[in-house]
Amino acid sequence: LTHVLANGEVVDIITARQEAPSRDWLAPELGFLVSGRNRAKVRAWFRKLDAADHRGAGRLIAERELGKLGVLGMHLTGYGCAGAGAIAYGVACRELEACDSGLRSAASVQGSLSMYPIWRYGSPEQKEEWLPRMAAGEAIGCFGLTEPDHGSDPGSMKTYARQNEKGWVLSGTKMWITNGAIADVAVVWAGTPDGIRGFLVPRGARGFTARAIHKKMSLRASVTAELHFDEVKLPADAVLPGVTGLKGPLSCLTEARFGIIWGVTGAARACLEAAVEYARTREQFGKPIGGFQLTPSKLARMLAALTPAQLLAPHVGRPQAAGTPAPRSSRAGNVSRISRAPVAAAIRGRLIVSMAGVLSAARSSGPGKERVIQLLSPAGAGQPAPCPGRGTAPP
Repeated sequence: LTHVLANGEVVDIITARQEAPSRDWLAPELGFLVSGRNRAKVRAWFRKLDAADHRGAGRLIAERELGKLGVLGMHLTGYGCAGAGAIAYGVACRELEACDSGLRSAASVQGSLSMYPIWRYGSPEQKEEWLPRMAAGEAIGCFGLTEPDHGSDPGSMKTYARQNEKGWVLSGTKMWITNGAIADVAVVWAGTPDGIRGFLVPRGARGFTARAIHKKMSLRASVTAELHFDEVKLPADAVLPGVTGLKGPLSCLTEARFGIIWGVTGAARACLEAAVEYARTREQFGKPIGGFQLTPSKLARMLAALTPAQLLAPHVGRPQAAGTPAPRSSRAGNVSRISRAPVAAAIRGRLIVSMAGVLSAARSSGPGKERVIQLLSPAGAGQPAPCPGRGTAPP
């Protein structure tokens, strides 16, 4: 079993652990921020979450747990941010998503979509007011761009802000907003006479309401909401002064996509681990299904699909870490290639666990199968759906 480090070095995990058992070889790039102990701690948070608690991931941020780990806005500098760099941020996203995609989504929205626009385009006063508290997890942010009728075409957004003698009046609706129901501040993008501008809308502003969206089929541990702005009056200094036009929100999405590049590799790795564990514990015809030739072949194909993505992720991150990001077309191509491979790995894992990967509630038949359900079922890793009794699910 080998692992590719951020610098491209390939290490043998078994030998490395024997020579340095105290080192965390699954995340050596991040050191203290993502250690084996902290990964276990993050998993423990999710085991405690109730399946009906749709505020789980946001509550973790509110309790400053992610802030204590230093992963909120960790790739930014100053204002209490860790300044850890692009590669370290990617590794953190990988490990968070190996636990739960909703958790990584919450952290990415906080750091890349909420903190980043304030850090890059905000005034000194806005940065001082929000960034230190957001880095510590004391304040939660959300990113309001998508609308019910305008998702892929943000340039046609209907949300609009007009100026009056005291500042701005904001009206419109945003949809599918992660962290929206629990955010202390919303970074809202709206049309103005001068073009699209970003506005900081604090919780409690008169006319600002957030409605949580429940009963989602996936990302259930992530908090998602619809935001409505009914003639919300904002002061003149609520606007982000550093950008006008679609460049503002699209640059934030580019920043967030980098975390997704790494995150999907963590999710795929977790699927591979779950499939291996299931293959070792699920017995058919008197022996574990991993002993039949077809199952190891599927596992090998999973690993073959995952490894190129693990190699490409740091390759995309090195230019960004050096301050010379790759051309836009290159980044987009890498995002596409990296994302497809983990999806292919997860699909093959689903073939191994069969119906055990889609059940939402039943009896447990062993720790291996419960782990598979946590990772591969629609319930999500944060909301385990145990497997039925032995012999009731296809091999």
